[in-house]
This record gives sequence, C-alpha cells and structure tokens, in this order.
Amino acid sequence: MEQPKNISKTAQLIEGIGASSWFTICLEKGFYRIQRFSLQGEIECSGLFRSEPQGFDINFEYKFTYLSHCKECSIIQNKKTFKFYAVERREP
Repeated sequence: MEQPKNISKTAQLIEGIGASSWFTICLEKGFYRIQRFSLQGEIECSGLFRSEPQGFDINFEYKFTYLSHCKECSIIQNKKTFKFYAVERREP
C-alpha cells in the first residue's frame, strides 16, 4: 500500500478487513497526539492520549497493533504492549 504524501513518513498502516488506517503519534502537552487517517490520507480522528503502563519511549522503535481506534490504541515496544486512552478527542 502506497502511503499518501500528506501524512507523516513515520505513519504506520494497520490493515484490517474492510477498514485499514494509517496512524501517527507524537508528543504534545505532556500527552501523546495520535491521529488516524484513511487509506487516502484523510484525517479520521485526532486526540491526546495517555499511556498505560508508563514507560513508552517515542524515540525507540514501536509498532501500532490491534485494537486501535479513535478512543484507544495499542502499541508494542520491546515486546511490551502499551495501551493509549483518549483524554481529548476531535473528529472531522
């Protein structure tokens, strides 16, 4: 799948049955800004998230995985699964 040019080169694709999406994450205001984009690069939702457990390091390799959507995301880093929960959410 070719990545749309309008989203970050660090975006990761989670492929699903009938509903695949691109995800990005960055630090913002002491939280993590996670955005979800359609396959065509249209923003589907954006929000600030907190992680559980603590200890996720955005500077090290990570992989978005299932279950990830606009209210909750899962990321694997160093064989550990971090859950991210929305504290503030916007939808287009």
